[in-house]
Amino acid sequence: MVKKPVLLVIAHGSRDPRHAATVHALVRRVRALRPDVRVETGFLDFNIPSAQGVLESLAAEGVRDVVALPLLLTRAFHAKADIPAVLRDAPAQLRILQAEVLGPSPLLLSALERRLYEAGLTPADKSSTGVVLASAGSTDPEAIAVIAEIAREWRHTGWCAVRPAFASASLPRTEDAVRELRSLGCAKVAVAPYVLAPGFLPDRIARGAGEADVLADVLGPAPEVARVLLARYEAARMPLPAAVGA
Repeated sequence: MVKKPVLLVIAHGSRDPRHAATVHALVRRVRALRPDVRVETGFLDFNIPSAQGVLESLAAEGVRDVVALPLLLTRAFHAKADIPAVLRDAPAQLRILQAEVLGPSPLLLSALERRLYEAGLTPADKSSTGVVLASAGSTDPEAIAVIAEIAREWRHTGWCAVRPAFASASLPRTEDAVRELRSLGCAKVAVAPYVLAPGFLPDRIARGAGEADVLADVLGPAPEVARVLLARYEAARMPLPAAVGA
């Protein structure tokens, strides 16, 4: 039979225990969707197991092919530098392909809307509601440009207005974007965190949403996020030659 590559989901990690719990919940959903794929989790920092440790364990088991998937929404420093460095130090017998980050994707917009509706909005509110697309922030211009483009595209799906905001490194902050949407005359203002798991920066987003009418939850283990993750896995593994085993 043809052996599928192991999917190694590489998360950033956090001192906040909610982060790892959310990552594990997402991975459980991925496993439920694709029981034919072995899915492992590794962290860059703070949590165990480390991504490097998982790679070493896989090599010790005799695994050959791995798709390493950055659990990230944009191609910033971690995707461009940290994760490639970990993969370069992996055992030589592993054949590793790095998958693309999760965003942007129409499925992630669907996940954002799912969270907004769970927080109390309805589709009927859409045309009168301004949305703050609140991300963690980055010093990488490419990542900032991607967030701004997502906000522009999302606006065209029927919202009153959509504005990007950042919890660190870039401006505007969430509270400033909320006030801007109020000044534009939107009847309601909602904050949609474009982050995968709770932690320090998502908490800062929540504090900045104090004057908003609605604050959505983080994307977390939303079904759409799991589907994007698997789509990135499939796209990455296609170049791998088939490994035939017993």
